[in-house]
Amino acid sequence: MMKKAYVFPGQGAQFPGMGRDLYESSQVAKELFERANEILGFRITDIMFGEDAEALKQTAVTQPAVFLHSVIMAKVLGDDFVPDMVAGHSLGEFSALVAAGALSFEDGLKLVAKRAAAMQKACEAAPSTMAAVLALEDSVVEQVCSEIDGVVVAANYNCPGQLVISGTIEAVDAACVKLKEQGARRALRLPVGGAFHSPLMEPARVELSQAIEQAEFMTPCCPIYQNVDAKPHTDPAEIKQNLVSQLTAPVRWTYCVQNMISDGATNFTELGPGKVLQGLILKINNEVTAVSKETL
Repeated sequence: MMKKAYVFPGQGAQFPGMGRDLYESSQVAKELFERANEILGFRITDIMFGEDAEALKQTAVTQPAVFLHSVIMAKVLGDDFVPDMVAGHSLGEFSALVAAGALSFEDGLKLVAKRAAAMQKACEAAPSTMAAVLALEDSVVEQVCSEIDGVVVAANYNCPGQLVISGTIEAVDAACVKLKEQGARRALRLPVGGAFHSPLMEPARVELSQAIEQAEFMTPCCPIYQNVDAKPHTDPAEIKQNLVSQLTAPVRWTYCVQNMISDGATNFTELGPGKVLQGLILKINNEVTAVSKETL
């Protein structure tokens, strides 16, 4: 049986002007955007709909902006939003949870705002970075990271041959040198503010966990494939615990998509700014198809 999956992007998918078309064409969207302005205490719509790309890059703006764009797209779909499964990349997991009814719009936005502030604080406390690694097996990247002095770990398993590492600046730089020696086509630092999805985010995890524990989680309308274990979840207690772990754990996106495909997903719809996830899913799907043919 064919199944429909909705996926939600994370930080980095933003662009100037995002969401303006939704605001202008849908009363539902307009009301939700204005509600978001009230909850956040500033007019995030002015930044989202404007042309200042630098203002949009500030973590305190970026994360709520991407979340709002994604969730409001789902809300505008209304009764047409009928997924068999959902997943979100890093920040996108919060969007997926709200779209699937596990969290209210208000609670989801408040958590995302707290997440952004906590991550920014952790970044300022410990200078750190991330780097993209291309054309190496996951196991090779993991092995190299384990041999480096200092903190550096695999952080984002985006698709086969594309992995992001995260850690202190010195350890990431040292890992990049070794990864190139191992045959990586590219191992280059990314323009990010810190070591997301690494042990260096522990202060942010502790801070956010308190807010997550206090929020009301409900049973979603369909399974959500969560970043920390790439498995489908519907139990609110499990969802909450996985969300607490997410900030210091890797994003297992490759395995989320592989599991969704194995469980029958044939139609992936990306809700939010950009089409980054569609590109990753295409590469993952091609890999799954190739493996399937080999096993025939």
